[in-house]
This record gives sequence, C-alpha cells and structure tokens, in this order.
Amino acid sequence: MKIQHLGHSAFYMEAGTLKAMIDPFIPGDVKKIYDDTQLTHLFLTHGHGDHLGDAVALAKASGATVIANYEICHYLGQQGVACHAMHIGGRTTMDFGVVKMTPALHGSGIETPEGMVYGGNPGGFVIEVEGKKLYHAGDTGLTMDMQLLEVESIDVALLPIGGNFTMDVTDALRAVEMIRPAVAIPMHFNTFPVIEADPKTFAAGNNASQTKILAPGDTFEF
Repeated sequence: MKIQHLGHSAFYMEAGTLKAMIDPFIPGDVKKIYDDTQLTHLFLTHGHGDHLGDAVALAKASGATVIANYEICHYLGQQGVACHAMHIGGRTTMDFGVVKMTPALHGSGIETPEGMVYGGNPGGFVIEVEGKKLYHAGDTGLTMDMQLLEVESIDVALLPIGGNFTMDVTDALRAVEMIRPAVAIPMHFNTFPVIEADPKTFAAGNNASQTKILAPGDTFEF
C-alpha cells in the first residue's frame, strides 16, 4: 500500500485496484502522484469543510464512489454523487478489500449556502487491502474505544495531533499506546494557528510504535 500526505487530514492511498482519497481538503499546492480523474473511491470521515473538501467535484470528475456515513451520503446523493453509506461499527467487503467505520468524538455538520445541514455521526476508517490495514482516525478526541483497535493489527495509523478540535500530542500518544500500530503518522496540525503542534514532539514521545512524519507531498509505502 502506498499513501501520500496531501496536507491537513487529506491522504491519497493506492493498493491493488484501489485509488482513493481520504478527506479531500488540500490546503496548499502539492505535487500529486495520481490523476484526479482516475480515483475509484473517496472516504469522508465527517462533513466539515476541511474534510469534505473537493469531494463533490472529484467524485463527478472521476466517477469515484464516496464512502461515508448515511447522512453525508444522502446529502451527496442529492447532488448526483455515487455513494456507499456506512455507519459506526459497520464492516463491509468491497471489490478492493474490507472497510470498517470506527467511532470518533467530534461533530459532522455540513455548511451550505442555506445554512448548516446535519451530517450524521463523525467517524474514522480501517481500510484493509491485500492484507495491509490503514486506520484514519478522522477528527476525534481520545476515546477508550481505541483500545478495541489493537486486535485489528493496524499497519499504519493516521492520528490528529493539533489539539483544540481534536486530540493534542499528549492524547495522541495515549491513543498510540491503545492501538499499537506498526507505524503512527501525525496529521491535522499547523494548518491553522489554533492547531499548531510539533510532530517531532509526538515522535519523541512515541514508545509504542514507529513514527513517520510526512510533509505535504511526501509518500510512504508499506
């Protein structure tokens, strides 16, 4: 599996037949390793603008299927986007592998010109392709539910560290101790002043797994 960090919480992932983006909000210019029109799937952890991002435009340009909670899928379906709806705790087998939707402690409202639309429950994803497992936590605070992920044998965990809206470095390190991934990658930091954090502090404190710090545009293969 190959992943590319696109900034904030946005990642591209490629494995087998899967060419997907997770939370396609890209705050800066990065040299992408993929073609927008070749995407097969888009994963959305929740409805906030810095995660929903360019999902509609990307889905329409590529024909990609959006995987998200039921409420987001209902909203996007009204805009002509193909969706596969899931909810917290659900696991499903798809043509590329297996997807499980995990809990997250956050919000999920969708901002529209008419006002805020209900976006269902926020979540995260465990995505398994060809025996490799990626966990994207979405926006979340620390939760004891993360202990349940240890049995999943996660290869790579993408964890927010920016604080204020999500876990900070201290709580993200506690999350790593619960999840026990082979590799932890920090995300959702330094995009805005209110979520400033030092990923090197996270790396220095992580004694439960390896840490890989990815700048926007960097790739990692496992």
